[in-house]
Amino acid sequence: MSVFADLVQRLADLLDPLFGASAAAAAIVLFTALVRLLVHPLSRAAARGQKARAELQPKIAELRKKHAKNPERLQKAVMELHTKEKVSPLSGCLPSLFQLPAFFLLYHLFSNTTIGGQANELLSHQLFAAPLGDRWADALGGGGAFGGAGLVYVGLFAVVTCVAAFNYRRTKRMMAANPAAPVVDAEAVPGMGAVGAMAKVMPFMSFFTLFTVAVVPLAAALYVVTSTTWSAVERAVLYR
Repeated sequence: MSVFADLVQRLADLLDPLFGASAAAAAIVLFTALVRLLVHPLSRAAARGQKARAELQPKIAELRKKHAKNPERLQKAVMELHTKEKVSPLSGCLPSLFQLPAFFLLYHLFSNTTIGGQANELLSHQLFAAPLGDRWADALGGGGAFGGAGLVYVGLFAVVTCVAAFNYRRTKRMMAANPAAPVVDAEAVPGMGAVGAMAKVMPFMSFFTLFTVAVVPLAAALYVVTSTTWSAVERAVLYR
């Protein structure tokens, strides 16, 4: 944690001439961008995997007809098909899973008053009038929803709402254009039951980010907002 805190502080020092008191916030945005660049190859692989799974649907439909009376043979055949085509049903989850450690590092870094036995100096940094270690409740208790800190959250909520609405419309269009893509026998492929359930709630997932932004420290909220916006642009490009 001390090493990570030192990294954020060094980035803030480098950005201080440009961003002044908000340099640490800018450092978090830059750190998030670096994490997303590292995860980008996994995102590209996930996009290829989704397209490949969509292309397998006709073959899977044939297997379901052929082995309709033999579930065990159907499961084996579908797994063999995925292995032959080198398609993993769960590959789309990897980009999100690999980002979790970075999020939790920021969450803990800006939730603790001490780091390595010393005062956490990063808590003195702000994004405009909002301390990076505070939460939305702190902003409401300070100057209210439209006070200095409250307006910072209003801006973040506005960005998240716009991104969520964009993702919702885009996901609905994709599902309407390719309704067969998520249809897979849940019992035939281990793990696909969860994937099928995720497909149903996927259009609404981005709106959950609003709750996350409201309850985590502002520094972690910045990570979430930056990463969510990045994902929206990235997916629009990769899944076009």
